[in-house]
Amino acid sequence: MQVRNGMSQEVLTVGPDHSLREAARLMRERHIGSAVVIDPEEPGPGILTERDVLDAVGAGQDVDAEKVGDHLTADLVFAEPDWSLEQAAATMTKGGFRHLIVVEKGEILGMLSVRDIVRCWTEDGATSEVAAA
Repeated sequence: MQVRNGMSQEVLTVGPDHSLREAARLMRERHIGSAVVIDPEEPGPGILTERDVLDAVGAGQDVDAEKVGDHLTADLVFAEPDWSLEQAAATMTKGGFRHLIVVEKGEILGMLSVRDIVRCWTEDGATSEVAAA
């Protein structure tokens, strides 16, 4: 199965000036664990994950005052829609992250999470070997 078949096509986008609380609220409302951060002054997107919000809360930071732009990950690995789910899972495992922005020809097509991969594998009843990275 390919990434295009498992990814979520609806992607939440937020700006770098959103507060962490606002971004967390939007993610909660949509039952998702990440948001793509679009900053018109930066060359590419970033990502804010539930882990980023949790780190800020755990450090005692004020989620109303803290801005998304100060907590996002900007150095990203992107997935291509024709990757296999196994390739995406191996990439996530190697990189230590749980979300991949899916991009084709510079356009964001969707988001793939570990949850999406597990859903695909369990819905299909599939078992799969993951190639050594």
